[in-house]
Amino acid sequence: MALLQAYSLHIRTLPSTLKSQSFAPHLSFPKSSFKTSQESSLFSITSTPKNIPFSLSTKQRRLLCRPPQGKYIREDYLVKKMSAEEIQELVKGERKVPLVIDFYATWCGPCVLMAQELEMLAVEYESNVMIVKVDTDDEYEFAQDMQVRGLPTLFFISPEPNKDAIRTEGLIPLQMMRDIINNEM
Repeated sequence: MALLQAYSLHIRTLPSTLKSQSFAPHLSFPKSSFKTSQESSLFSITSTPKNIPFSLSTKQRRLLCRPPQGKYIREDYLVKKMSAEEIQELVKGERKVPLVIDFYATWCGPCVLMAQELEMLAVEYESNVMIVKVDTDDEYEFAQDMQVRGLPTLFFISPEPNKDAIRTEGLIPLQMMRDIINNEM
């Protein structure tokens, strides 16, 4: 409580020419360091004493649970994370089902949303479509070779070798993915 009393909000009176403008008050520290109101500045921000950190709370925060490890792929998910070598073997090998490759990053917000949609798609199509993921942070050179510029990037690869792969960038709706799989593969 004594620490909180050391901090106070200090607003000086505004000169009559500036009363119509609004200003945000700033935090200032112990009252002994306040400047006089005759100075030309409107607000005072004084430096923090060396023994008091610039925070209203000096207690360290307790964690309620362990933070996530930064990976949005668990072992029980249907969409598996694969390395570049595994992906190349899948593409070169013979498949009877279309292959969907998701290039993502753990820090990418739209990638997390796309991961949810891909999981729903994997449940819906079960063994009729193979969906895999590639982390662009782990497989940087492979992502560069595949010319991945934006995230998430999806590649739809048909099991027929004479059909071209379809590439999409950015967050796309679930229905569009269904249409590509049903009509183009």
